[in-house]
Amino acid sequence: MTRTAQLIQGNEALAQGAFYAGARFFAGYPITPSSEIAAICSRELPKLGGTYMQMEDELASMAAIIGASAAGVKAFTATSGPGFSLMQENLGVGIVGEIPIVVVDVQRVGPSTGLATKPAQADFMQIRWGRHGDQLIICLAPATVRECYELAVKSFNLAEKFRVPVILAPDEIVGHMRESVLLPEPGEMEIVNRKTPDCAPEQFMQYDFTPGAVPEMAAFGSEYTVRINSTMHGENGFANNSPENCERRVAQLHSKLLMHREEIIFTKKFDVDDCDVLIIAAGSPVRAARVAAQEARKKGIKAGVLQLQTVWPFADQEIVQYAGQVKKIIVPELNYSGQIAGEVRKLFDLSIPVIGVNVCGGVGITPQQIMQAIE
Repeated sequence: MTRTAQLIQGNEALAQGAFYAGARFFAGYPITPSSEIAAICSRELPKLGGTYMQMEDELASMAAIIGASAAGVKAFTATSGPGFSLMQENLGVGIVGEIPIVVVDVQRVGPSTGLATKPAQADFMQIRWGRHGDQLIICLAPATVRECYELAVKSFNLAEKFRVPVILAPDEIVGHMRESVLLPEPGEMEIVNRKTPDCAPEQFMQYDFTPGAVPEMAAFGSEYTVRINSTMHGENGFANNSPENCERRVAQLHSKLLMHREEIIFTKKFDVDDCDVLIIAAGSPVRAARVAAQEARKKGIKAGVLQLQTVWPFADQEIVQYAGQVKKIIVPELNYSGQIAGEVRKLFDLSIPVIGVNVCGGVGITPQQIMQAIE
């Protein structure tokens, strides 16, 4: 049977991708520009046998999805701006408790209420460092409606495989754009589910602090005793304040991602094999970057684009391989400070200029702005 392309919005694709991945619980508080996700979940999840909960605020939303995931259900929420700020404390609980959840942050202009309906990419550093303490997190950023769907599925797969919260961070342009796309058929994309224990209940350990380990996860209400403790805890889930235990706990939270980075970091490459000018971008600026690179080649300038679908952990190894090839790096992004550009500059000495193209007024980046930096 011939498949028919669908004209859908990025936020709708995010929700549909979550359903495809097996998400059956959503708790959230509507906030522009993510509200369509909550609205779709309120209508569609009950049809799938799932649950939608309208929460009183974003703090409660995070607590609810942590609880649902701990009970064995794939769970997610969606928010933006100040709502994402309110989620940080319970997001830390999800990290230290190794709870697989997905948080969609449709980025808008700040600080504070800012321009509630306008696009930005100024949350990348908050996503990475918004919680206190030593921690690492996964963040994906789609650039197209199709990628909204695909990266939603991958977000749940990563959350389940590595027992970690995953942030899916489109900017408002991507969340609200509409494109005609062929969505995956059932079975076309891989679906990952968390590993559950099959040992005797008395042998079960809630955590495993071996470097790189991802422990099996038992659900609340099962035959296994489950302890989720936001305090520093041992492998049995009980509080443990010893320095040695703390070192092992924090190290494992990092190593389980860093030792599997090849399974986590996704990039796309466009005309990079012979490029002299490399444009590095994530989210909606990728679209302008690709047009600018094509225009540059018409003028005899060999430009290529490296798209970062994974923003965190940072694709340092994938970027430094161009050190001996390119003469200039351009980083377009929707923020004032150059949050991605700053990470790129750390990887190169001053012999390779890293030029930021920064727009923070609530509008998108144009190919012409990128061309100015190229020329």
